Amino acid sequence: MVDDYLDNFQALVSDAGYTDPRTLVVKFRQGLRLGIQNQITTMPYGRPADTDPDVWYRAVWRIDQARLANKAFQSVSRSAPSTPPKTVSARPSPLFMARLPPVSPVPVTPKPPLPAPSMGIPMDIDTTRKTRSLPPRGYYRCGDANHLV
Repeated sequence: MVDDYLDNFQALVSDAGYTDPRTLVVKFRQGLRLGIQNQITTMPYGRPADTDPDVWYRAVWRIDQARLANKAFQSVSRSAPSTPPKTVSARPSPLFMARLPPVSPVPVTPKPPLPAPSMGIPMDIDTTRKTRSLPPRGYYRCGDANHLV
């Protein structure tokens, strides 16, 4: 598909007499499919210069070849069976020559159920206060009874 576009474009360019490299790239880009245009213009590195039509031609061709290879891969992977076909070999694989004894499953002891949540015991928030000594009632620094802590 891109090969045809490249051939037709180059024939039209020679018929039209375009020689300016920048004009050639602009005209070439205008005729490209939008997806290919976007792939080239958003390349993180190695993007062709807008003044080098030959590099643009090669970039478009490479992208199209990658697209075709991916399309062929996808069609083969879709048509391939989900399990590989079994092949009969005259000589068995060394891994399958020795039979191991069957493994018995390890018994699993069930865990006892968790106790049902109860209403609980109210928290005693004053427990921590009881363990430390409290200063006498009043302001800590001045000791005045009117200055509460």
